[in-house]
Amino acid sequence: MDVFLMFVKAFLVGGGICLIGQIIINYTHLTNGKILVLFLIAGAILEGFGLYGPLVEFAGAGASVPISGFGYALVRGAVQAAKQDGVYGALTGGLAACATGVSIAIVSGYLVAVLFRPRTKKN
Repeated sequence: MDVFLMFVKAFLVGGGICLIGQIIINYTHLTNGKILVLFLIAGAILEGFGLYGPLVEFAGAGASVPISGFGYALVRGAVQAAKQDGVYGALTGGLAACATGVSIAIVSGYLVAVLFRPRTKKN
């Protein structure tokens, strides 16, 4: 039953984040890129105030997988590294914390491009 509850919490929180994004798309004229940056910065700011960490603990992947979770991970890594290495850690810690995820995204994107030969659509 614990696993089922974990999935329900992740679904509700992740779905809530997506719902907020859909409302922004429907009622504003913001482009997708601006909304992406808005969510990334929101996750970073919420973690800066210590609010996003408890959400990740509660919902797991429902809060850490959306782009706001990337902002959270950047700030969390920077703060942890700043405690150990000072200013240098604050500058490098965020990227070090997210390096694995970014590397996997780049490599998997490259492999998909090689395997499927993407082309532009012809009208």
